[in-house]
Amino acid sequence: MLGMFVVFIMFGFPIAFTLMALGVFFGYFAMGDLIFNLLVQRTYSVMTNDVLISIPLFVFMGYIIERANILDRLFRSLQLAAGPVPASLALATLATCAIFATATGIVGACVTLMGLLAFPAMLRAGYDVKIAAGVVCAGGCLGILIPPSVMLILYGATAGVSVVKLYAGAFFPGIMLASLYMLYVIIMTLLNPKLAPQLPAEERNVPFATVLWALVTSFAPLAGLIGAALGSIIFGLATPSEAAAMGSLGALLLAVGYGADFKRRHNVILVQTFGVLAAAFFVYLIVCGMSNLNVDRRVVTVALFATLLTGIALVPGTSFTFVQLKESVFLTARTTAMVCWLFIGSFTFSAVFAYLGGHEPIEKFMLAMNLSTTGFMVLAQFIIFVLGWPLEWTEIIVIFMPIFLPLLKTFNVDPLFFGLLVALNIQTSFLSPPVAMAPFYLKGVAPSWVNINDIFRGVMPFMIIVIISMVMLYTFPQIGLWLPTQVYR
Repeated sequence: MLGMFVVFIMFGFPIAFTLMALGVFFGYFAMGDLIFNLLVQRTYSVMTNDVLISIPLFVFMGYIIERANILDRLFRSLQLAAGPVPASLALATLATCAIFATATGIVGACVTLMGLLAFPAMLRAGYDVKIAAGVVCAGGCLGILIPPSVMLILYGATAGVSVVKLYAGAFFPGIMLASLYMLYVIIMTLLNPKLAPQLPAEERNVPFATVLWALVTSFAPLAGLIGAALGSIIFGLATPSEAAAMGSLGALLLAVGYGADFKRRHNVILVQTFGVLAAAFFVYLIVCGMSNLNVDRRVVTVALFATLLTGIALVPGTSFTFVQLKESVFLTARTTAMVCWLFIGSFTFSAVFAYLGGHEPIEKFMLAMNLSTTGFMVLAQFIIFVLGWPLEWTEIIVIFMPIFLPLLKTFNVDPLFFGLLVALNIQTSFLSPPVAMAPFYLKGVAPSWVNINDIFRGVMPFMIIVIISMVMLYTFPQIGLWLPTQVYR
């Protein structure tokens, strides 16, 4: 089954439907008509999984931030703040990617946006193509690790680990990896200033008041929104789904506010926006207060939330239009559908694979090697690293994680800690050829004269940094385990 799966993927067949087809094909010969009952059960279990509700909400939050040009404002303000520092454009790019990663786990969107926004700016400033490409690709992949990572949600659902604990555990490793990226860029620039020349004096010597105002108007609101969403999850004030819903609403309000013409229509926009909020909340209280009506509050909340989003997007006097809202909803639906079908296919595939005893030879082989815990961890992470060359992270998580998970108890490995190492390791699947989605995303928006081989060479040092960060996390596990143990005693 695994061999046929790899062959079909190499030929370009859709992953989700390939998994489902192989699962049904082999399952029919193994269990007969029962495979169709299994397929229905797996589909139902995915659609009723409360953990997965947060995926479309966080994805929607990211697409709203993308479509409203909030990232553009953030990058400009960070560029002004980092002006006097060597490689200021590269550092501003990495900081913007890290902040955007905390708003959404969409790697493709981040790499593409920064490829359109920061990559040309670095090239115009005389940056070396390789280091500029490496910064954009590596920074854009931080969303796999930094909460609210979609990958951590999928791992949590697959491994039965609390997503909240995974988010808390991934917080400091994400900061560590972003800091190592920045440290590498600074060191390389100090050793060879031609790699990242300083900006002209007029762009570096900006008045402090201008820089402060840019940060207050662009960085502070977004940081407050992200801090509230993630903080409520990490400290147990809200579930991931609840925090994602409020984060989506906050992102939409930011989009409307940033796009507003406050000089001419300030009062109109303010009154209509808060009027929509007040009216929606009033309707919610009335409906939920009718004890004689058998109304599911979750259904009312979802319907109200959809009405509220539409109402805010229709507020006049703002550059954020209904068309942008529709695009965000469409992209969210497409991404979410891909994840759901991938889960259905992978669960069906994994169930049939286990029914046929596919896990047993692998487990016996691993146990026969008489590995220590360290040896098992090194071998497991090496296999995941190699799998990242031909496969994407989704296939690795939903197909190969169920093979490793039963072995964790044997080698006394915490599934939470293993998941954090996997999240770091998965960064390489976006950077390593031949798949290397991040370089291909960048190549799609880069100037035509930029060679894909230069992009590949640019990401190689950052892949080494990822491996170094994995060694640091394994050597000092409290980097990832301290916060979960402090918050959830």
